[in-house]
Amino acid sequence: MAVNMLETKAHDLIGQLNPGKLAAVVHLLEVMVHDEDEEEELTEEDRRALRASDEYFRNGGQGIPFEQVVAECGFTMEQISGVKRDS
Repeated sequence: MAVNMLETKAHDLIGQLNPGKLAAVVHLLEVMVHDEDEEEELTEEDRRALRASDEYFRNGGQGIPFEQVVAECGFTMEQISGVKRDS
């Protein structure tokens, strides 16, 4: 899709939002725009946490399935993906 078409579609969709959702979208856009400008350096604490995580998984540690995280947050996979699954 061309950039102009995407911008037009974005404006149309934004125009349909209630004030609360519009505020959330504006915040998201601000984060996305500013995130590109301000890449943060990793702190030593960040580096330690990354090394500990790498070590955990190297030693057989298991992650948490995404489906479990979704359920613990009170959502269904259908809500997250927007696609109905066959049961």
